[in-house]
Amino acid sequence: MASDQRIRRRILLGTGAAGLLGAAGAAALGASANADTVETSAVEPDVDATAEWGARPPNGTNPVVTGSPDKLIVHHTVSANTGDFSREQAHFHARWVQDLHMDGNGWRDSGYNFVVSRGGWITEGTTGSLAALLDGGRFVQGIHTSGQNGQALGISNEGAYHDGAEPTAAQWESLVTLCAFACEQYGIASAEIYGHMDFNSTLCPGIFHDRLPQLREEVEAARGR
Repeated sequence: MASDQRIRRRILLGTGAAGLLGAAGAAALGASANADTVETSAVEPDVDATAEWGARPPNGTNPVVTGSPDKLIVHHTVSANTGDFSREQAHFHARWVQDLHMDGNGWRDSGYNFVVSRGGWITEGTTGSLAALLDGGRFVQGIHTSGQNGQALGISNEGAYHDGAEPTAAQWESLVTLCAFACEQYGIASAEIYGHMDFNSTLCPGIFHDRLPQLREEVEAARGR
């Protein structure tokens, strides 16, 4: 994957989920580093915040939940399976999702916390989700899975995957990276990654649901477990 597409940084995690320390900073600390700080293979993915893709302000306040979600729920957006893998397309798609959710569904904002494009670009969905993820001690309540929004992080994928279509390699890699980082930040077990259809009557997330065992295994490996 081209090095100019996604910037990922190896991180050090302390005993708390929010204990984030860059590798360069750890080297500078040397022997004085906290003995409880351990290295992990999880890396921080490059995520384009709502301001970067031109999001509209939410209609009202997005609820912030103190603490961590207990699971990740994977979705697909049921948009066209485009061959445009550019960052511009990812931003266009993020705006399309927000317009659909706010204007079509009457929701306060984009329902998904994060969306992974077919080109592997990751965009913040529900406003405030990125800052909360980096903090690790809170999360923003999305609108993605009935009965689970107050306890789960919703991660969606650009495209429609219920008729045999497959995600691109870049999309899958970025999904694994994002899920691994979210699991580390929030202390979620890799086994606690589900699909939308596990909780609601829906075809979502299509082929991603069939590949959940693979996703959990690759997330576990990406975390160095």
